[in-house]
Amino acid sequence: MSSLATLDITSIAAGGDGVARHDGMVVFVPRTAPGDRVRTRVNAKGRFARGAVVAVERPGPGRVAPACLHYEADRCGGCQLQHLSLDLQRDAKARIVQDAFARIGKRDVPLPTVRGAGDAWRYRRKLTLALRRTPDGWRAGLHRALAPDEIFALRDCLITDARIVEGFASMLAQAGHLLPSIPALRASIRRADDDLLLVIEGGMQWPEAKSFAAALGAVAATWWVNDEGRRRLLLDRRGARDAGASFVQVNAAVASLLRAHAEARVLAHDPATVIDGYAGTGDIAVALSARGITVSAIELDADAIAVCASRLAAPSRALRGRVEHELPTVLPADVVLLNPPRAGLDATVTATLSQSAPQPRAIIYVSCDPATLARDVARLAGWRVASLECFDMFPQTAHVETVCELVPEGA
Repeated sequence: MSSLATLDITSIAAGGDGVARHDGMVVFVPRTAPGDRVRTRVNAKGRFARGAVVAVERPGPGRVAPACLHYEADRCGGCQLQHLSLDLQRDAKARIVQDAFARIGKRDVPLPTVRGAGDAWRYRRKLTLALRRTPDGWRAGLHRALAPDEIFALRDCLITDARIVEGFASMLAQAGHLLPSIPALRASIRRADDDLLLVIEGGMQWPEAKSFAAALGAVAATWWVNDEGRRRLLLDRRGARDAGASFVQVNAAVASLLRAHAEARVLAHDPATVIDGYAGTGDIAVALSARGITVSAIELDADAIAVCASRLAAPSRALRGRVEHELPTVLPADVVLLNPPRAGLDATVTATLSQSAPQPRAIIYVSCDPATLARDVARLAGWRVASLECFDMFPQTAHVETVCELVPEGA
């Protein structure tokens, strides 16, 4: 049941929705800014409610006009905060992290700094689009906010490198007719230096796969991942191996800033041995190893760990496997560096670290999700937060990267 109400927005919640209160309930209202007074259609859902803006009666001081044509016209789900100034976006992200530590982690932490670098637009070096077959050919687009089954046709994405957006258009124009004969696919293009790398996901039969890859003059390497998750390299014009189908730091400028900070926090503990969990292709592991530190790098992705192994010199080593399985085999260590996916750490990882004897001098935890970070910190009995720094890896969105430094209680 819905009703109309005038609401005052007080803050931004995790996920990017504005927060207000109405009739004793918390109301989450997308695309609103702190200080907004909005006429809202409220739909109650148990102990909280969701709202849809009917009109902005009084804009908050940090509200700005969104730059992207898709943000309001198509309700694009890729960005959540384009209607906020960059300063207000970063303030909101800092408060989201602080709130997660208080509510989930049961830890009181100071409001962290959110650091940025480079441009807040055109920073993305990877874009994934949904492809839908229509009578007129393939449509490439993004999902609408709050309607994940709906796809709109993408004309541009202002947070993505223009070459990548152009690469999608070129792909469909040059070789769209050679894509698998199924209703829906996913396609990802990433930029590695001057090369464009493409991954097509979907289908089980694709007789034209190699012809498709050969037809793409602007794409340096193409992979196909079928419905069973098997990955096949179709064509690679580069001649050099990397983990092209596996991972890319989306924002190069901020990734460099974050990596330098994480390395500095590791080095602050003067370690002789370091475990690098979820090491990827090993950028931090290699940098630490070059300083004479013995690093045990753990990564599940086969391509990424192969690249990492090729860059590490003995006695440092690269282990392919899950961190929860490999961690007990490489402990003890002076410092443990963790950079898990959005789901955070398996509970056995936090249990292993809590019970480790001797204890590491520090755990440096790099997180892309404040909620799972706070949950994992709550599980690490006997550890306290020594420092907390945030990085604005994804301007215009509600996502934030955090580096949390943990030391044993009493250290």
